[in-house]
Formats: sequence, structure tokens, C-alpha cells
Amino acid sequence: MSDNPPDQPRRNIGQRILLGLFCLALLAFFVVLALDMSDKGGLNRYERQWEAKGEHFDFASFVPKPVPDGQNFALTPIVASIYEKMLDKNGHTIDLRNTNIVNRLWMEIYVSQKLIDYSTNMDFSDFTIGGNWATGTKADLKAWQLYFRELATKTNDFPVAPQAQTPAADVLLALSKYDANIEELRQAAALHYSRFPLNYDSKDPSLINLMHLGTLKQCSLILRLRAIAELQNGQSDKALADVNLILRLIDSVRNEPFEISHHERMTMMDLALQPVWEGLADHRWTDAQLAELNQELAKLDFLADYELSMRGERAILMADIEHLRHTRHFEFFLGSSRAPESAKVALHLIPSSVFYSAELMIARAHQEWILPIVDARRHSVSPEAAQLAVTNINQERFHLSLNNKLAILLLGILECFEPDTIGSTAKSFAYGQSSVDMARVACALERYRLAQGKYPETLDALSPRFIQSVPHDVMGGQPLKYHRTDNGQFALYSVGCNGTDDGGRVVVYGPTFYWFEDQDSDWAWTGQVIVSK
Repeated sequence: MSDNPPDQPRRNIGQRILLGLFCLALLAFFVVLALDMSDKGGLNRYERQWEAKGEHFDFASFVPKPVPDGQNFALTPIVASIYEKMLDKNGHTIDLRNTNIVNRLWMEIYVSQKLIDYSTNMDFSDFTIGGNWATGTKADLKAWQLYFRELATKTNDFPVAPQAQTPAADVLLALSKYDANIEELRQAAALHYSRFPLNYDSKDPSLINLMHLGTLKQCSLILRLRAIAELQNGQSDKALADVNLILRLIDSVRNEPFEISHHERMTMMDLALQPVWEGLADHRWTDAQLAELNQELAKLDFLADYELSMRGERAILMADIEHLRHTRHFEFFLGSSRAPESAKVALHLIPSSVFYSAELMIARAHQEWILPIVDARRHSVSPEAAQLAVTNINQERFHLSLNNKLAILLLGILECFEPDTIGSTAKSFAYGQSSVDMARVACALERYRLAQGKYPETLDALSPRFIQSVPHDVMGGQPLKYHRTDNGQFALYSVGCNGTDDGGRVVVYGPTFYWFEDQDSDWAWTGQVIVSK
């Protein structure tokens, strides 16, 4: 008879099972550790390879250098009123918000449509009211005059004359409400440096508050309308000062490494070009003013800004993922902080190798496919490189490792591999630069006309007297398209994103929308507008 208790065999089996599970767990641990080390090593090797060529992958490399407080446009009282209700001068959120602060640069034009007589049929989003240089449409100051005078019967928001004046005079009187703020802003703009107080020390750069961008754009809207009215009122010197002030606002955020900052800059630039275009169309600029406009516009380099913002966005994405790897704060991806605990636990168990794979995917996508689309040094954008990027990314999507698929699924980086996103971002920067280049050439053409009494036969006649060198078409690097027209005017355009000369054709969808990516459309300073319903 055995001396062992009857349950001893069961205990031995249980111990073996536990030992087996422990061994499996230990094996899994070493497998995961090996994967982590392998993927981290792969990421580090890739970064070192490109850092040896001058590239940077850390966000700190793209943080603008500090500037002296006393010389910082962004710290002047009127500009600081944009953010000091919520942020201190280091960009840190203030716990007790100062409700006494008023944003003096948020200068409204539009008010509630309920205050307006709908019988006027005014749609202030319509470019026939505000104007759109890209479709050859001037601002309708008569409509603006009617707006302000109609508004005065309901509210005293804007001053109006007892009797109607000229449309330009009535618009300028209404906008005189903001004269003191604009003049204070103009004084602040004389400072050479600008660095907005953003929290660049944040461990999660995607959470940096960019609240200043909307106000700068709103201010540009006011300056745009003022400049147009000043031109029509025979005050081209004041109009030039307001256009230059918009350009200074654009420059004030030039060093920010965020894609959205540069998209807002291009929007503001588009606003500045409306009075430039209207002054050229009506021959209201002098030769000296045109030379100054060319000099100021030549400072804009949106192709270099593309490279800065793409590198900055890459660094931000990689920093975000690294932050997630450390903190495992996945509430954003779960959609709610009250997500099931099982889901939170599962996400906390994601191996670090998934995060390293995500960072490597982002580094490669930007370095090898997205950045080569634009060559700022050669001042060109390659449609072929954009198509190659789309092809490569499509192929990449179908040959992903398990880690890469998990990274895309769990870390929200799918947009980095959306072909449409890649193409449209590069095209928007190309369109912005093309617009600036054509405006500069148009200024030179007007200077030639003032001197010679007519426009030249070719653009070659402009250099070097009226412009140092004529910029080429950023789309493909060929000369911009130009010819004189039968009515004594000229056509000037880029071949646009399709790389094909469509004769200066500009496609407009409906009454209000111009789309720069239309495959049948050129990008024109002056051209043939086609309305597509």
C-alpha cells in the first residue's frame, strides 16, 4: 500500500501545468523582448543612417529658437491679447483663466444673418461679394455698403454716414471701428522677430494649442477688405500698407513646424493677393509700389515651408507614438475614458515592438516618399514623384508585417498611408507657391506696361529691369504660360496639378467654390473661367 496521499497525482499534474505555463510565459517574454530589441534596433539604424546626411527625427530639432522678449512681435500687448486669457508667455495653460482679457485682434465683419434683410439676397461666403482673384472676380463693395447700412438699422456695431457715400467710403467708415487696433498692430509689426509662446516642452506635441492662427486669419480678412476699399478710394499707399501688414502676419508664424500653421499662412496669402490683383486689374499701383510688392512677395517660399512642416509633422507623429509607448494612455483611440477595462488591459499589453514599427513606418514614408515630391532648392514640385509615392504606399499597404498592421490598427496612423492625403498636401503647397510666383510676374508685367505703354511679347523682356529673374512653373519646372490677348491684356498661368496646358482654363464648381486640384484646370492669374454646376 502506497504512503502517498490519494490527491498527490493530481497535485503533480497541476504543478507540471503551472511549470509549463510559466515556461511558455517566459518564452513569450523572451520572444517579445527579442522583437522589441530587433524593431528598436531597426528604427535606430534607420535614424542614424539619415541623421548622418543631416536629417532630424526628434521634435526638439524643429522648435524655433527663443528670441528676446522686447523684440518679439508675438509678445506685444495687442498680439498677446490673442492667447493670454488661456496661456502664459511660455505657452502653459493658465489654471484660472483671466476673463478680463479681450482678444483685440478678433475683429468681426459678419454678424448674425437674422439681423439682415434677406430680400437683399446677400451670401457673404460667395466670392462675388468678397471677390476671388483666382476666378477673376472683384469684391462687390456696393454689396458691402448695403450690408453695413442695412445692419445699421438693426444694431450700432459699425459706424455709418447719415447719407450714403461712395461704396468704398462707406466701407472704410464702417471698418474705422478697428483703426486704433490696426495701427497698434502695425507698430508691433515693426519688430523684427516673432515667436508665439507655444508649449514646445510638451511630451505630446500634438496637444500644443495653436489658438493664435484663427485670429491672425480673421485679422487678415479685415485688412483685405480695407485694402480693396482703399484702392477704390484712391488711397493706394494705405492699401499697400495693409497688404504688407497681412504679409507680416503671414511671416509671424513662418518658423512653426506644424502643417496647419503653413496651411493657414497660405490662406492668409490668398487673402492678401485679392487687393494685389484688383489693384493690377484697375492699374492703381505705382511703379514704386509694384517694386515693393515684388520684394515682399519674394520672401515667401512655401516649398521650403513644405519641407519644414513635413519634417515637423513626422517628428510630432513619432513623438506622439513614443509618448503612447511610455504612458499607454489609449483613451483617445478607445473613444472614451469609460471603455471596458478588458480593452484597456489588452492595449497595455501591446509589445513595444509595435510602437517601434509604427515610428519606422512614419520615418520611411516621409523620408522616402513624401519629402521627395517637393524640391525647394530647385523650386519645383514633381507630379511623377507624387504618383510614385502613391504607388509605393499602395504596395506597402499590401505587404505589411503583423506588427505594422497592429500599429496602423491600434495607433491611429492610417492617414500617413492614405494616397489622397499625400498628393493633396503637396499640391496645396505647390498651388500656394505658384500663386505667389504669378503675382510677382504680374507686378513685373504692370511695371513694364507703365514704362512701355503695353505688355511685352514674352516674359523674357521683364528681367532684370522689372524683376530680377522670372520664376518658372513649380509644376514640372517649365516656364510659366504667358501670351498677350486681343483686348490688350494678357493670360498668365501654370499648368496645374495635371501638368498639362489647358489654355488657362480655370474650373469653378457652383457659384462659390474654386478647387485647385481639378484635373482639367490650370492655375491662372488671368485665364478662362469655366463654371461647372
